[in-house]
Amino acid sequence: MTDVAVDPDRSVGTLYRKVAADLREAITSGAYGEAGRLPAEGAIAEQYGVSRGTVRQALAVLRADGLVTSRRGTRRVVLGTARVQSFSELLSFTHWARSMGEEPGGRLESLVRRPADAAEREQLRLEPGSEVYVTLRLRTLSGTPVMVERTVYPSWVGELVAQLPPDVVSHTEPLREHGILFTDADHTIDVVAANADDARLLGCRRGSPLLREKRRTTDPTGIPVEWSQDRYLPGTVAFSIHNSLASSALSRHTREGD
Repeated sequence: MTDVAVDPDRSVGTLYRKVAADLREAITSGAYGEAGRLPAEGAIAEQYGVSRGTVRQALAVLRADGLVTSRRGTRRVVLGTARVQSFSELLSFTHWARSMGEEPGGRLESLVRRPADAAEREQLRLEPGSEVYVTLRLRTLSGTPVMVERTVYPSWVGELVAQLPPDVVSHTEPLREHGILFTDADHTIDVVAANADDARLLGCRRGSPLLREKRRTTDPTGIPVEWSQDRYLPGTVAFSIHNSLASSALSRHTREGD
């Protein structure tokens, strides 16, 4: 089957992205259920009036996002409906949530200024005796608690954070207005047991497993601007990683102590 005639500005790239976006919306809304099967490639191609090649490109996008299985020759199985964040681009929680059609929220639980400990000095490249600002925030998606965010800022960034309203949705956006840019990040993903604060804010049991993202972010000059540990409720978010033989952003490590 060949593609139907399209307007000149509707390239194949536009077509497969449109198909991928529609299927992603259906999957995340639960239209196919957990472990359900997508329609066959031929049926999808007929529905959208495109070639099977275009459908395969769209399915490759969903596969990279961790939403469907990757076997060819069979109908794709839906892996889950968790919101997916890709490490191929650096997005703030607020920007990412809005790109998924969710309404992000944030509530500051505490902000403390204190001397940096040894690990914080190492991560933020600080001199002995330097101070840091430490924030504890609850993050929500469309009103639902999904993540507890613990962020350590060097004092020159933390002083600006301390001036923000406690219910401000994003710290990244107002900091950008002050010329502080978050451009590069190193990520480590592991599982950690919920502590008392996690249990209270997320409504889970103390000791239950949480998905943890440890992240150090730097500005365009390579200077660290934050060191954060985000703890997500299982099933609320998934992370996708693309790697290749030419360049791989994924590495595995034994778990480090807190």
